[in-house]
Amino acid sequence: MATERPARPRRRRLSWVLLIAFVIVPIAEIYVLIQVGQVIGAWWTIVLLVADSILGSWLIKREGGRAWRALKSALESGRMPATELSDGALILIGGTLMLSPGFVTDVFGILLILPFTRPLFRRVLGDVVTRRLAVVGPVPGAAARGFGSPDARHPGPVVRGEVVDD
Repeated sequence: MATERPARPRRRRLSWVLLIAFVIVPIAEIYVLIQVGQVIGAWWTIVLLVADSILGSWLIKREGGRAWRALKSALESGRMPATELSDGALILIGGTLMLSPGFVTDVFGILLILPFTRPLFRRVLGDVVTRRLAVVGPVPGAAARGFGSPDARHPGPVVRGEVVDD
């Protein structure tokens, strides 16, 4: 019988992610906004934030449209759209980061959206998804319910038979 891993490391990791997302990132945003405001002035900082939002909106619309067309093309040709789905997810995350006011999140959002930096983040996203799938592993009792094989080497039901060439 397989033993389950304790949930503590995952909870600890989630706590760090939440701390970064809700404490450290806002503090960094405020710090950068203050520094930029002191250098170029408050009104120019606001103008820069608005211009940044307009640029981000245009970029999201352009790259989102490209990703959507690529996804449709992949589905119409009958191939698995893994890259296209990853690109769509990264554009969605980047767009969400662009919605929050501030320069730090905007920089990360733009990096996720740009077509020449996206492959790097696509690889990172693939690694994260692969690790998550490896952690989940086979579902206990799935084979008994007709999902998957009782033999761990085979991911699906085993069908006995022979191959006949025409």
